[in-house]
Amino acid sequence: MPAEEVGVILPQEEVEATPGVVESGREYELIIVGAGPSGLTAGVYAARKMLKTLLISEDVGGQILLTAEVENYLGFYYIEGVELVQKFEEQVRRHPIDIDLGQKVVKVEADPPKFRVLTESGKFFKSDTVIIATGKRSKQLNVPGEREFLGRGVSYCATCDAPLFRGKDVAVIGGGNSAFTAVNDLRNVGATKIHVVNILDSIQADPILIEKTRDPEKLELYLGHEVVEIGGMGNRVGSITIRDRKSRRTKILEVQGVFIEIGLVSNSELARGLVRMNRWGEIVADCYARTSVPGVFAAGDVTTVPEKQIIVAAGDGCKAALAAYEYLLHR
Repeated sequence: MPAEEVGVILPQEEVEATPGVVESGREYELIIVGAGPSGLTAGVYAARKMLKTLLISEDVGGQILLTAEVENYLGFYYIEGVELVQKFEEQVRRHPIDIDLGQKVVKVEADPPKFRVLTESGKFFKSDTVIIATGKRSKQLNVPGEREFLGRGVSYCATCDAPLFRGKDVAVIGGGNSAFTAVNDLRNVGATKIHVVNILDSIQADPILIEKTRDPEKLELYLGHEVVEIGGMGNRVGSITIRDRKSRRTKILEVQGVFIEIGLVSNSELARGLVRMNRWGEIVADCYARTSVPGVFAAGDVTTVPEKQIIVAAGDGCKAALAAYEYLLHR
């Protein structure tokens, strides 16, 4: 690859990339969309391969920011999610790649022989290759009151908002690990009563997490129940109405907070119509992070990778960047 296309890498200690305004219309060898573990790792490996790279994202960190404690990332026996993101970002900024934050990418499309990346603000960029690493977002209940009371008692992030509900009654919706992690956070900050409402008849969380949150005095389970409505008291949450899926009987629970932890949905809309996806909207990628379209790679939680873990996403980002380099080298 000609040197004038890829630029010159300075010694690492002399380089520090900083996010800033990147002019619309620029062309790159690689554009990485997303700045979670997979996107940030891809940025480091792309820089080490001396690719002219743009890392573009609406924010930095992704789902890690919703994780209070990380105890399974090698090198750290224990680290807070926010701190781990900071360390990732600091390392990426030491490499000479363009970084454009605060930009929501709305579409990635083929523009032969390149690809075009378009943002909500009207910017566009062209690239020979693209890595989609946009992760996932929280699912919504889509019931009356959910949108109206968002930020006024309705939350999708116990890590962020649990401390606001000390001494209050709350409801946690869901029965998986994220739901019981929320239960644990709420217990630790001193919530008075925690109602767990799960649409299924059983709990799906890991046994160790269930045991950790066991508290007959504070915890009340409603299995096989669905949320019908989130009600208000003034301009804040005051209750939820739940319904037994078998008997169809309803019950009103007086709560001041509702934490919705029912899973995640892939942020893959930007590639709809471009690459193959499964029925859940996850981008189908092989073990080399290759999608159905040559030159487009995908990494992390947005893909069909079976385990949604920080270390898996980071490894995916590495593979995607190396695969993009190989593609450029041999095309």
